[in-house]
Amino acid sequence: MCADLWSFALSTYARPGVENTCLRLQEQGADVCLLLCGLWLEQRGVALEPTRLLALRQIAEPWQSEVVEPLRQVRKQWRAMAQQDTELGALRERVKALELEAERQLLSRLETRALEWPTGEATYQGTWLEGLAAEAANLDRDALHQLRVAVTGT
Repeated sequence: MCADLWSFALSTYARPGVENTCLRLQEQGADVCLLLCGLWLEQRGVALEPTRLLALRQIAEPWQSEVVEPLRQVRKQWRAMAQQDTELGALRERVKALELEAERQLLSRLETRALEWPTGEATYQGTWLEGLAAEAANLDRDALHQLRVAVTGT
């Protein structure tokens, strides 16, 4: 198990099939950073409480909407043009790097908050992922299951 959330996220994302699953969930409106945080919390045995869910959402939602999403939109908007324009392609790569750094900052903020909560107290593993995905109504539940299996093997 990775000690910090960023390392956990990187190692999880590198597993076979996880990148595509995360991108699919993201397209459906899920906050992948929150989902990865949830899986990390499950592995740490942190008990799910409604106030903890709310605390994580209060950190993630404004950061996603005001920082990550605008960078993502620019990156996507430039995709086609950047294939024809090398200078724009280079700028797009810089935007992509900024987007990744913004996600890293979000994970750091989530981790800072989560480290306040005791580990090893959860008796049922599996509630964090579903709890953090609950607000995305049209989310592919099979994709959530695939993400869990990629991390836990169950």
